[in-house]
Amino acid sequence: MVNTQMLKLILVLTSLTSLVFFVLFIYFYCKRTRRNENEDIEKTEYKNGDKTHEEEDEEEEEEEEDLVTFQGGQDLTVGDILDAPGEVIGKSNYGTLYKAFLQNSKSVRLLRFLRPVCTLRGEDFDQMIRFLGSIRHPNLVPLLGFYAGPRGEKLLVYPFYRCGNLAQFVKDCNNEAQKWAIIYKISLGIAKGLDYLHSGFQKPIIHGNLKSQNILLDRYFQPHISDSGLHLLLNPTTGQEMLESLASQGYKSPELIKMKEASEVNDIYSLGVILLELVTGKEPVNENPTTPDEDFYLPNYLRKAVVGHRVTDLFNPNILITSTNVDGDDEVPVTEEKILKFFQLAMSCCSPSPSLRPTIKQVLWKLEEIGK
Repeated sequence: MVNTQMLKLILVLTSLTSLVFFVLFIYFYCKRTRRNENEDIEKTEYKNGDKTHEEEDEEEEEEEEDLVTFQGGQDLTVGDILDAPGEVIGKSNYGTLYKAFLQNSKSVRLLRFLRPVCTLRGEDFDQMIRFLGSIRHPNLVPLLGFYAGPRGEKLLVYPFYRCGNLAQFVKDCNNEAQKWAIIYKISLGIAKGLDYLHSGFQKPIIHGNLKSQNILLDRYFQPHISDSGLHLLLNPTTGQEMLESLASQGYKSPELIKMKEASEVNDIYSLGVILLELVTGKEPVNENPTTPDEDFYLPNYLRKAVVGHRVTDLFNPNILITSTNVDGDDEVPVTEEKILKFFQLAMSCCSPSPSLRPTIKQVLWKLEEIGK
């Protein structure tokens, strides 16, 4: 009797176990079939162009490779630009500046790489690039070409000037930087280039980043303003960072708060600081003052020198030594009166009140008067 009951119990348990395995088998079979069907649907949707957000983002990052050339850059090719060995000569938060040798054209060029996240996008950027590429003036660095890569990379191509920038020229304190003829020539050239930006178009072009590092010199000491309107290619956040950098270097006018609000008077202030650099041989920011009352910024330091009647601080005394004309062998005499007039013009450009600063036309008129 007991054996019969045990046998029945075993048969019942066996049936229940089989039923459980059968149910589990049906469940996993249906789940796998459904998964395979979903995979097939996803593959079909992908083939039909219905991509995931991730794939759409990747596709948006992929752009067409393009090279646009302007006057003087007709010999540029994509291969020549990308294969050119480059030397980093400058870095900023928005990109890197390279000195590169283009092998096909046997020429040295400046390549400015702009970080994609820092620039404008779409038609606004394209229109501004073509506009900047059309600007030509003897005292402005011309944009020769623009390369856009498949990953959003952007390269601006400029000529290379072997004498470097004005900041280094002044800092080196060589004899050339202390000659009145050269100081005057550089100042007049910068003013002419800025005048073209401010008055040569229907709407003024504000440089926005005018400083001695952005004044390049050729072998005849002719100045060429670089990066004209570069801030117009940058997004608002990066443009504001550029302004903060300009402030730390001593070129930002005190009233300017936002880069998008920059106007001609702000460029005039920066021009005044550059003129003061030329005539004094001093840097715009003194990070290591020798006395407690020595001001951090050059215009403020010189205002105190005027109040204190420290005439020897107003200009480099070596300028008074008769200098040689850079265009010939004739000697160009210079007087203290001329130098002081030049100094007064520079200080008026750096006036704390924007309304008291001269226009670029007035600066040119005054420079021409001083040069007579």
